[in-house]
Amino acid sequence: MKTNRHILMIAIGALSLILFGACTKDDGLGTTPAAPVEPAEMTGEVIVKFAPYVSDILDSAGVAATRCGAPATRSGILSVDEVFDLLGGCQVERIFPVDARNEERTREAGLHLWYAVRFSKDFTVDEVISRLSQIGEVQTATPNRVIKRAYRDDRKAIPVSRRMMERAVTRASGDYAYNDALLPWQWHIINRGYRDNFVIGDTDGKTVEEVQAKYRAGADVNCEKAWERTTGDPSIVVAVLDEGIYWRHPDLVNNMWENEDEPYYGDAAGEHVSYEDRDGNGYAGDHFGYDFINNTGVISCDASADTGHGTHVAGVIAARNNNGKGIASIAGGTEDAPGVKVMSCQIFSGDKASSTISLVRAIKYAADNGAVILQCSWGYASPAANAYEYAPSFATEEEWETYCPLEKAALDYFVHNAGSPNGPVDGGIPIFASGNEYAAAGGFPGAAEYCVSVNATAADYTISTFSNYGEFTDISAPGGDQDYYYEYFDEDNARGAVGCVLSTLPLQVSNGTGYGYMEGTSMACPHVSGVAALGLSYAAQLRKHFTAEEFRRLLVESASSIDEYQAGTKYYYMYVTDLDKTRYTSIPLSQYYGRSGGMVDAEKLLAAIADDSAGTKMSFPNIYLAPGEENAVTETPARYFVGGETLSYTLQVTDTAVATGVITAEGKALFTGVGEGVTTASITASNGETHNFNITVRKGASGNGWL
Repeated sequence: MKTNRHILMIAIGALSLILFGACTKDDGLGTTPAAPVEPAEMTGEVIVKFAPYVSDILDSAGVAATRCGAPATRSGILSVDEVFDLLGGCQVERIFPVDARNEERTREAGLHLWYAVRFSKDFTVDEVISRLSQIGEVQTATPNRVIKRAYRDDRKAIPVSRRMMERAVTRASGDYAYNDALLPWQWHIINRGYRDNFVIGDTDGKTVEEVQAKYRAGADVNCEKAWERTTGDPSIVVAVLDEGIYWRHPDLVNNMWENEDEPYYGDAAGEHVSYEDRDGNGYAGDHFGYDFINNTGVISCDASADTGHGTHVAGVIAARNNNGKGIASIAGGTEDAPGVKVMSCQIFSGDKASSTISLVRAIKYAADNGAVILQCSWGYASPAANAYEYAPSFATEEEWETYCPLEKAALDYFVHNAGSPNGPVDGGIPIFASGNEYAAAGGFPGAAEYCVSVNATAADYTISTFSNYGEFTDISAPGGDQDYYYEYFDEDNARGAVGCVLSTLPLQVSNGTGYGYMEGTSMACPHVSGVAALGLSYAAQLRKHFTAEEFRRLLVESASSIDEYQAGTKYYYMYVTDLDKTRYTSIPLSQYYGRSGGMVDAEKLLAAIADDSAGTKMSFPNIYLAPGEENAVTETPARYFVGGETLSYTLQVTDTAVATGVITAEGKALFTGVGEGVTTASITASNGETHNFNITVRKGASGNGWL
């Protein structure tokens, strides 16, 4: 569905969150675009990409700081420094800090050439860009754009009440796969229909049948049957680019990604990071991730303007299941079978403005630290947005690339460098919310061909009244629709809340309960991220390998059609969160027919992954090392054999004059280079399966990134 259309550009980001109802409905067809408006930009900052031939000069001048947030005052390039002097002095900082473990591929991608230039506010961004663009050593100069939330600070989550928490523990959960107390209210995870998911309360005179029609059994992500195949795998990491995750949450703490090279200090109530960069990646104290706004390893979500959004997203993906409390998630696993991990890449914090630089650092950090899915509930406004209410944004992928070249470069890096050629996926999968502008096109960057753009649905398969859809979008998932459900509630929930998504929240946002409701395409997005993570977990279990493009296509093509439900008229209350049941209005559902993508379907995705024609069988990788070098493979042989954790292994090397090898007591394959050359080798499991591979011994091999 990703096709080009004309309409002019303007950036304003962060599509998402809750109660996005205060917008005029438009069918998106024939809307007159707004006049072009320059994107919002950070004052006193520009982004520069230098020409490759001055890379050594920048390195020798010490500009390539080893730690994020350590700028220099000179570039070492005479013509550039002359401009700095004319501007009254500048600071220049490499945008992506040096990380020795990933510097080679950083340079191959050209990301070492991107720098931030900060200058006096006496000069405008345009003036500085004009001066720098005239220098031959500067390839491009662009603004550091402001990335904003697209929701109001006063629109918070709807907390689950303490009364509901108490009643949920004692109320029978019915026939559900897990015993999590709030699972019966999570229609988006398991939808049994209103009669079974909720206790019917005041329906404003409507019959049970009328209420039931808005909750169709099965209008969920179909993960209950998928859980019979897998419940998640801790080797799969999802990077959450959002507000910080409340990592102390009891439903999340066991599924947080942790950087073992950055020690954890203190207890749950105290400081949890070191202020030293122990692992040398340029980000000090990044134990659970990093706060790219405040430049600290302390992940926070307690600023007055924080909404709990990052924590809510994380809960949909990876809250711990079957623990008798709280919520269930799509890929969070159980105590006996741990699920996927979530990495907190904080790009929003309180009322501080985020920026292109914060964003791209988070994207690259995710790729370099093991994330294979990028969960992005933000973006730019749709090109089809109603021009009277929004400033329509980029009309084509080419236009977005032109105005946001660093974002493009960072996403390219993630798509091509995340994952592993020896793992379940080679490359990364960026997943974006399509937007909440009631528009007939998704916004960028999610609209790019190599991203997945997600629309939102209500609990009856209909597209949510606020959701974008159509061109540039790929797939749909439950996102809630409070305006549609405003008349309905049960005895334990606020009016309309039962039509929203229920997940984890920080204690201060949820009035101490730790749970609450939100809605938006930003809530549909983590449902797709969770299903994708579950799918990659299953691929790891089956020892199957996919390219990022293969898996992205499988994710979209395995979705279930929902076109049959896009018929008739949908009635809802517009502006209910502002003016209380005002403007009862309607939309023709036919406008979504064939233009909303299918509903993400966990069971169908896993079945497609299991098909013999899908992916390739993982095999033990070829080994490259130098003479005299002893090198243990990062992954154990068990990772490459189905059911490998229960097997034992023997290793044979054909020519021991080239290399030798043993299986250690810990189950790793340990190789030693003896003399230059190539030899064949094999690992045989106790079930009789054998993997053949080559060992190449060559001087300098370990320094060339071969392994």
